[in-house]
Amino acid sequence: MVIRTLTVAVASVLLAACTVGPDYVRPNLPAVDQFSNSVPSNGVPSNGAPPQTAQTATPSVDVEFWRSFGDPVLEQLVDEALLSNHDLRIALAHYEQANALLRNSKYDRLPTLGASAEASDARSSSDQMPGVDRPGRDNDQYSAGISALWELDFFGRIRRSIEAQRAETEASAADLAAAQVVLVGDVAETYFRLRGLQEQLRIAQQNADNQAQTLRLINLRSSAGLSSSFEVDRASTQLENTRSRVPALQSAIAVATHRIAVLVGKTPETVLAGLDTATPLPSLPETIAAGTPADLLRRRPDVTAAERRLGAATARIGVATADLFPRFTLGGLIGTQALDAGALFERDSETRLISLGIDGSFLNVGRVRSRIAAANAATAADLAAYEQTVLLALEETENALVRVSRSTEENAHLERAAAAGARATATARLRYDNGAIDVLDVLEAERASLQAEDEFAQGRVRNTVAVVSLYKALAGGWPQYVPKESTASR
Repeated sequence: MVIRTLTVAVASVLLAACTVGPDYVRPNLPAVDQFSNSVPSNGVPSNGAPPQTAQTATPSVDVEFWRSFGDPVLEQLVDEALLSNHDLRIALAHYEQANALLRNSKYDRLPTLGASAEASDARSSSDQMPGVDRPGRDNDQYSAGISALWELDFFGRIRRSIEAQRAETEASAADLAAAQVVLVGDVAETYFRLRGLQEQLRIAQQNADNQAQTLRLINLRSSAGLSSSFEVDRASTQLENTRSRVPALQSAIAVATHRIAVLVGKTPETVLAGLDTATPLPSLPETIAAGTPADLLRRRPDVTAAERRLGAATARIGVATADLFPRFTLGGLIGTQALDAGALFERDSETRLISLGIDGSFLNVGRVRSRIAAANAATAADLAAYEQTVLLALEETENALVRVSRSTEENAHLERAAAAGARATATARLRYDNGAIDVLDVLEAERASLQAEDEFAQGRVRNTVAVVSLYKALAGGWPQYVPKESTASR
């Protein structure tokens, strides 16, 4: 009768159960229809034509952007980095940890089971049992049982806790995606910087060879009395200055190689073989579809992570609010107890217990309300962090669009300057051979040509890195290596 009454009471309360605390509402995204900067064509114009503007459209999330450069070495490095990078392994471990904690939190909805067994042999003293002989004071006892304790989630404390942990798990998955975005972008940027440094090294060495030929010519003319020692010294100064660039560039190349090795999770010597042969920078995609700001914010994993942490913080307000109400637990025990081991599990040896417990910690109202206030403050901080993340995502994308546009235009000018410098140098040498100009004009033409070629190489790197940064800011076209939502998180 007692059991039946208790069951009816529990069922009635469960039917009336509610979930306290605020229900989470996803914040509205900024109402921005388009980016303030257009997306230019990214190929370096060879005819000096101004860059063109591409129509914006939603990028395809199935395209792995680095493969559009057509560089097999880069593709291999990215694949290796996605498999072996240590930062990525850390992010994956954090996701797996969060997912395990989510599975653990869901068990709180179920009774906690326990099992116990005990065998004891006790002897009372003669003072405790006067007049009883020694064997009579011995007391053997045997017991075994299974217990269950179930928290009745009348006010949604457990449900809010699961909700918070689910949001944290989804945030960890987004963190993993964000780590992949950063990693692939870093690999591509460092790789293209390396190729740019190798191109600068080639230019410096080639110009050093040309200047050495000029110096030999001046020395021959000096031996014939046609040039002065001043001209020889000026040519030697320019040659040594050009040669001094080579060690610095070689050092920068080594540093970039070491950085790539760390990014792919390997030692430098294992990646050096594929990087020591210089290759030209790739042709850039003709157009980049930037989409709309709303598309961007839905795609960006850092925005998703910030939004999910805001959801988790909101759910924790409900966890704290539930402490304002009593916490009910339903307990049960079924077992057997006997003075002889052979009598265990016999008909009259069974034991049982059913209990309904009430936790009175809700009476500490001041402490509970302090925890609620702390949860509200944490939610306000996470809301501000989410809004800041949204603004930073828009800022990063707008900046990337500007850099691509301006670096493309800059690159067109630098290409024309390099071509003009090469023509000027060839003309100066021809005129010098014919005696129309002196050697200082040749040296100045060579210096200007070297500077123009070097700046053009650097401009190509800036343009290529700007394109990578734009893809990185758009967070589109990334591989779907992010763990799918597991069955434990549903």
